[in-house]
Amino acid sequence: MRNLSSILERFQPSAISVIFSLTSRLKEEGRDIIDLSIGEPDFPTPEHIKQAAIDAIHENFTRYTPVDGISALKSAISNKFRRDNDLDYPSDQIIVEAGAKPLLFHAMQAIVNPGDEVILPVPCWTSYTGMALLAGANPVTVSCHQDNGFKLRADDLEKAITDRTRLILLNSPSNPTGAAYSADEMKALADVLMRHPQVWIIADDIYEHIVFDNFVFATPAQVEPGLYDRTLTINGASKAYSMTGWRIGYAGGPKDLIGGITKVLSQSVGNPCSISQAAAVAALEGPQDYLAARAAEFKDRRDFLVERLNTIDGLSCHAPEGAFYLFPSCADLIGKTSPDGKTINSSTVLASYLLESAGVSVVPGAAFEYDPNIRLSYATSMENLKIACDRLEEACKEII
Repeated sequence: MRNLSSILERFQPSAISVIFSLTSRLKEEGRDIIDLSIGEPDFPTPEHIKQAAIDAIHENFTRYTPVDGISALKSAISNKFRRDNDLDYPSDQIIVEAGAKPLLFHAMQAIVNPGDEVILPVPCWTSYTGMALLAGANPVTVSCHQDNGFKLRADDLEKAITDRTRLILLNSPSNPTGAAYSADEMKALADVLMRHPQVWIIADDIYEHIVFDNFVFATPAQVEPGLYDRTLTINGASKAYSMTGWRIGYAGGPKDLIGGITKVLSQSVGNPCSISQAAAVAALEGPQDYLAARAAEFKDRRDFLVERLNTIDGLSCHAPEGAFYLFPSCADLIGKTSPDGKTINSSTVLASYLLESAGVSVVPGAAFEYDPNIRLSYATSMENLKIACDRLEEACKEII
């Protein structure tokens, strides 16, 4: 019998992908589904960005580019880091890849050795754990409770660091909770990391421009320059500019790490799409004022959804600083029974019940290493959110 790699036994497929597949199947069967599981903005890609792609096609900009990105895009990224984050990353300290997700994974491959520990504050994006395992590292989860705004505390970080700790991954604003660290909160974590020079930092800043209530975004290398030489600051075009399908992620970091990631890319992937890179230049160099307007619309949806969810028996919802997710607790529903006689013993069972009986697709908190919670995306219309809340309320009433 032919065997596959034993590393596949160390992790499961993305739980989000499983929910997506089930949701798609029900839609194909004709079911009326309100999809609150998907993590992409519902706004269209701006016209000037689309036009830049069209122009690139007409100009035959359709051939291979350097594996780590074209110089025009690197220059635009360098300018973005200075403009938005007060960070100086010249072009030779910048890398571009076909999405922030593969860039995160390839960065881990360039940083960790087998058996190294990677600290993951949880709840965390479902792919972080799998990436660490695929890179040969051991993920170390540190719980960040709702009472603390789902944020990592300095004392808990200090306790989690060992001689084998090689990397910490910080995501602010966070998927799945929307929690974001203020400059002071980030500085408290940075102070701990300054005492442990063997630890690398990856800052996943993909939701940087989606923040609310006058929150001021901050990233680790910005608040503590002493971490600059061991921090990789990752971002991308997907969330801010509604370019999820264009697949452009980028990062700034120390030259040796950028060189290491480039070496990995040279043997594992081709270049990012040439047309998408041209569009990303337009995104970063073009008008930025609409970002605040879109964030304001997300805030209105957040405010509505938080208020409404907190009126539903069995759910308790925290109002986050950013992103477009809510992560309500469903602890009061655990142990109860659905109308078809099933015990709601986890967020996974609850998510299946809500999808099949109420036609509302959410992601179980178990996918993010944290239970009992569910993730709802409000990257959809207010009309859909109102219908979804009505359905959720009725479905939760049926659980006894």
